[in-house]
Amino acid sequence: MRVYMEGILLMQKQEQQKLRVNIIPNSSKNEIISKGKIWKIRIAAPPEKGKANEELLKFLKKTQKIRARIVKGSRSREKILEIL
Repeated sequence: MRVYMEGILLMQKQEQQKLRVNIIPNSSKNEIISKGKIWKIRIAAPPEKGKANEELLKFLKKTQKIRARIVKGSRSREKILEIL
């Protein structure tokens, strides 16, 4: 979306990239099982008090150099992440 006023660009909203993820908490180690339309990822942290979510974001940042935030599914195994 672009907004112009007297030929001056005031605001430009960039297209947001999203990533669908299916996580398996309480695994023996952190690892990516498959990449496709939906990434399947094993996370060692338990699904309590957001620990698995934090571990997922740290793991993606460390291994894939992806900074992201959870947009949908913070209390579910199926999540949608927004790439920052």
